[in-house]
Amino acid sequence: MSSVDIRSAKRPEPDSVLASIADYVAGAEISSEIAYETARYCLMDTLACGFQALDYPACTKLLGPVVPGATMPGGSRVPGTSFELDPVLGAFNIGALIRWLDFNDTWLAAEWGHPSDNLGGILAVADYLSRQASSEGRDPLTVRDVLTGMIKAHEIQGVIALENSFNRVGLDHVLLVRVATTAVVAGMLGASRDQIINAVSNAWIDGGALRTYRHAPNTGSRKSWAAGDATSRGVRLALMAMTGEMGYPSALSAPRWGFYDVLFGGKAFTFPQTFGSYVMENVLFKISYPAEFHAQTAVECAMQLHAEVAERVEDVKEVVIETQEPGVRIIDKTGPLDNPADRDHCIQYMVAVPLLFGRLTGGDYEDSVATDPRIDVLRGKMKVKENPRFTRDYYDAEKRYIGNAVQVFFKDGSATSRVEVEFPIGHRKRREEGIPVLVKKFESSLQGKLSPVQFERLKSLCSDQATLEATPVDQFMALLVKA
Repeated sequence: MSSVDIRSAKRPEPDSVLASIADYVAGAEISSEIAYETARYCLMDTLACGFQALDYPACTKLLGPVVPGATMPGGSRVPGTSFELDPVLGAFNIGALIRWLDFNDTWLAAEWGHPSDNLGGILAVADYLSRQASSEGRDPLTVRDVLTGMIKAHEIQGVIALENSFNRVGLDHVLLVRVATTAVVAGMLGASRDQIINAVSNAWIDGGALRTYRHAPNTGSRKSWAAGDATSRGVRLALMAMTGEMGYPSALSAPRWGFYDVLFGGKAFTFPQTFGSYVMENVLFKISYPAEFHAQTAVECAMQLHAEVAERVEDVKEVVIETQEPGVRIIDKTGPLDNPADRDHCIQYMVAVPLLFGRLTGGDYEDSVATDPRIDVLRGKMKVKENPRFTRDYYDAEKRYIGNAVQVFFKDGSATSRVEVEFPIGHRKRREEGIPVLVKKFESSLQGKLSPVQFERLKSLCSDQATLEATPVDQFMALLVKA
């Protein structure tokens, strides 16, 4: 905490967190080949999520300009559409697409979140800057610049999340998207160290959205566009800093009025490590199932049990789900589920569907599936409990497991085997198994939504690290949008 006299008007030196973020963005060189390779796959995976979201009217109705016709020729383009928007609104559009189905990457620690949410701001600004540069005869940004921005945004969001839990004080993790996007986009815009500090200080002063929309009885679709809102706000704050807008050096530590005292119980953030490329290298991909990540391995367990259970659903007496403590706290949910946003954050629902049908897709959260009475009957027979080992392995920095186990008991006294999965296919320890599935997800998500020429060119480009990195961003984006 700061020792500044609350009565003194003397402006202090910037909080160390602000300075560290600015120094990292402005000066750190990323040398990890693994980080860049993983970032390429992350870019592919994140775009796949966005293209899948185009199939959902609840998402597409939010896309485009706020005011009809208020487009910006030469601005930021939105993948899968023909929109050209200012970069702030472009960031919202891309961010909403990315996050809509809860299918993009995940980081789990004291705080959880989805670092690829930052791609909304990064890609919108990179496209805008590159189109502007090309029109003026200057060199545009390349996709390597985008990957660098992704690595740094992942790192800022993820390292802050390691030991600092915002959910425990009722704040939503998207505030870290706003902070990371603000910092990285300011750097892309050419901000000085002081300008980055100014921008990031404003991001913290914005405070945090409440988690109300993620939890019963208020779970709703805002959780699908909240990150888009956060990344677009980050772009706005970065652009303001570039005009010379001032910052607030003790935004975090100011007694009484700072973030720590107002919103974080008076505690200063703690950091077990400095910023590097750790988060991107270890990020978790949601490859197979659009489900809240604490339930990913539970879905895998249920898929293995489907053949044993599907024909005996009426004979089920009890289903026991063992999960980690955060899984109990976040997605153990009983009672009516009113909308898709409610269902994809209910571990019982996410286990019931694969037990019954042998699948879990975005469409399985819609009313057309959810009205099947067998789902709620099965949910009512489920018992969710914490497995302390799963919790320990979840927080272990060397593991970052997300274990679940499922076992089904029948009325005649028989039972299935207890199926346990410690870490999902998207975990770093299963990269060899997971990457081919990720590539298939990318290809199947884009195919049919772009012209055959665009699709084949993207497939080829994304399969070659060096060629992709050297591609100008404006040319890359041209392959992603409707002509």
